[in-house]
Amino acid sequence: MSTQTQAAFEKMIFRKTNARTGRYVSVTPQNSTMRHLSYGRIILNSSKPSVSFSNGDRETGLICLSGEASVKAAGKEFELGKFDAIYIPRDSSVEISTSNSVDLAEFSAEVNAKYPLKVVRYADVEKDPGLKFVTGGSGSSRELNMLIAKNVEAGRLVAGFTHSDPGNWTSWPPHEHAKMLEEMYVYFDMPEPAYGIQLVYNNTEYPELVTVVRDGDAVLMPSGYHPNVSVPGHRIAFLWAMAAHREVEDRQFGVVNIQPGIRTQVNYPLTQKGADAGRDSNCRGRVKQDRRDISGDSCWPTDNRHPRRALPLGHLWALVSRRNQELHGPASARRAERSASARVWLE
Repeated sequence: MSTQTQAAFEKMIFRKTNARTGRYVSVTPQNSTMRHLSYGRIILNSSKPSVSFSNGDRETGLICLSGEASVKAAGKEFELGKFDAIYIPRDSSVEISTSNSVDLAEFSAEVNAKYPLKVVRYADVEKDPGLKFVTGGSGSSRELNMLIAKNVEAGRLVAGFTHSDPGNWTSWPPHEHAKMLEEMYVYFDMPEPAYGIQLVYNNTEYPELVTVVRDGDAVLMPSGYHPNVSVPGHRIAFLWAMAAHREVEDRQFGVVNIQPGIRTQVNYPLTQKGADAGRDSNCRGRVKQDRRDISGDSCWPTDNRHPRRALPLGHLWALVSRRNQELHGPASARRAERSASARVWLE
């Protein structure tokens, strides 16, 4: 491996980020390939029961991976349990403590505006089929959980977690979204001997990165396709966090470019607009068109004559064009035909 390749490699992979007690920020734009996104871990126990910090010009998302914590911010105090999350606006002083132990993932990105603090209860996420659902097909089935997404007003951050069935692929079909969003995966709840294989590549013949990933590792995706796979007998589980390049405008998860030539079926829940809109899990032949909504409520259309056969991309875009013309007229249909991105949930 050349010195240049090794240097790039070291800015894309951060090992054992969960090895320290206290608050430790492993990834920043200064030491990595990220432009906006930072990541750290806050691990507290009896030897280090509390921490405090100010987030400056960075909006912050905390996700509780285990244990319980008390979080003080914006003059209020909140209790977090497993998989609860909190969005904290910029210019906040934050105090975190535990009476026993807690493991929190911390993601942040710089923003110009200040958005409202929001606590996300995982119990509420579990009840919402637009925020928690099983997706994928044979060999790529996984459960996706949205924690900081359409349910949170923010400038750049989108975050949640995914876990697969043993031996399955995730982030499939391979896709990329570098013009709008940078991303990182942080692997968790993968006790030894579990491991996975992560790929990151722009050139399908010569991947920039192919590496083993284990519990606590973080892999960064400034650009490129980024599928991964778990070993047989063990699932892969990871936090995913993204930061929009343009504040608010690019904060859309699911608008992606799919690797050319890949054909697969992925089933995604479809939701209607509105805070209390009902859900419809039968997505066949329907494509959501609202690119401003980051709910991820969209589908991978299938051939009605052969329900297990995915439509090739040409047919997909014919469907998109037709639906766009129905909704918005011929000009919108032409824009859809020229577009190279498909609106699907893929992590």
